[in-house]
Amino acid sequence: MIYWYLAVLVSYLLLFVLSRKETISSYRSGERRKFYPGEIFFIKAAIWCIRQKRYMTGKFGGRRQRYQKQLREDRLGNDLKLLRPDLSKQYQVQAFYVRQCSLVLLVLFVGSLLSLCAALSAQTAGLIQEGGCIERKGYGQGDREVALAAQVEGEDAEKIVYTVTEQKYTSEEISSIFQDAVLNLSTSILGSNVSLENVTEDLNLLTSMQGYPFQISWESSSYSLVQPDGSVRNEDLEEAEVVMLTACFRYEEQEFEEMFPVRILPAVLTEKEQLLKRIENALEEQDRESRTESSLALPDRIGSQKIIWKEVIQDSSGYFFLLMCAAAVFIFLAGNRSIEQSLAERNRELLRDYPEIVHKLALYMGAGMTVRNAFGKMGEDYKKQRVSKKKQYVYEEIVLLCHELQSGVSETDAYAHLGKRCRLQPYMKLSTLLSQNLRKGNRDLLSKLRQEAETAFEERKNSAKKAGEEAGTKLLLPMMMMLCIVMVLIMIPAYFTI
Repeated sequence: MIYWYLAVLVSYLLLFVLSRKETISSYRSGERRKFYPGEIFFIKAAIWCIRQKRYMTGKFGGRRQRYQKQLREDRLGNDLKLLRPDLSKQYQVQAFYVRQCSLVLLVLFVGSLLSLCAALSAQTAGLIQEGGCIERKGYGQGDREVALAAQVEGEDAEKIVYTVTEQKYTSEEISSIFQDAVLNLSTSILGSNVSLENVTEDLNLLTSMQGYPFQISWESSSYSLVQPDGSVRNEDLEEAEVVMLTACFRYEEQEFEEMFPVRILPAVLTEKEQLLKRIENALEEQDRESRTESSLALPDRIGSQKIIWKEVIQDSSGYFFLLMCAAAVFIFLAGNRSIEQSLAERNRELLRDYPEIVHKLALYMGAGMTVRNAFGKMGEDYKKQRVSKKKQYVYEEIVLLCHELQSGVSETDAYAHLGKRCRLQPYMKLSTLLSQNLRKGNRDLLSKLRQEAETAFEERKNSAKKAGEEAGTKLLLPMMMMLCIVMVLIMIPAYFTI
């Protein structure tokens, strides 16, 4: 996996080199946020990747594919234009794709870098030292489980999960720290066997029990079948035999004995299992001979065959890398979701501000202003307060309407454009009302605007009531949870005082 992560990082380096001449000034000028250090490299890389993708699509893509791509971009551009009417649609579409692509590249780069660090950490955390030794844990710290790969000369590598026992006391130290226990070990010594009446695998003859200052030794009535360490030698056994195992529990000057009848069954081993058994036996024999030493020297031969030991590294960086790839895909897909949420928020704000706009129109027209001057007044007031106040979509549309009127667009078309950009039924109704007033010279415009303002305020109050009811419904579950918590706080102390 390390080479894969390095290949990904080298690909990024090559991508940065290829995209070094890309221009990003136009993409940075329209943004209102702060840029993190090094973002310029990912933006340039994103621009280069998008440009290459469009070139490949234009050269090798079919007409249907190009049409669907153009349709998606038009739909996205229309949505983005509603959120930022001051910027061109083409620029916003390009900036959106550049921003999303740069985020994906950033996540994959960080994921590859962290995965490489995790893989290197896993490789350097190996237990096999120089000379083929595994460091034991200190006295009383417990055993250590090691995943090994043993390759005998002329054979395939075999994986072994072996438990390296902790460093033992010397015979002088053991003589002063006798540990023993009188316990029933009939279930503890089974190992992977089902019962003592049907034993085919090695027994787990414990030498100590956690939490007790005891030591256990074992004696077998047939060492050729069951050895004191629990190894079962049933490879050459033809029929079942019963072996008596005697557990000697010692504590200071006291001794206790417990006998366990064990029925050994013949083993059925394949050639590979026999080879694995020989390797484990050699490893256990080497372990027994060096228990008083600080490290375990791995056996280098089995008979005349040479063994090459390699540690099986538990490298989970691949899962982390896949997780980061999934995060990159999620971020890309979440971009479209964020646009939908922004559009929904924009629609709610437009509906909320609609009564205020109609009321101001009626107020200004009642003071003697024309519709054009009334919109100009609202646009100028908003420009003066825009620096200190939050951006409001409806006033942004009014400012754009004023710009259209100043550039020579007719009032009828400008009002129609306002309704189309807002995409909401009240604003379309208002634009139709204003356009009809210009075409037909309707003298009742002021009274209709006042009536529309009253209707809009009533709808706004109804919407507020509905939103309050929905909020109350959403609070029902937290209130029930709080009620359950209060009941628990009252009942538990009452229960314990009974």
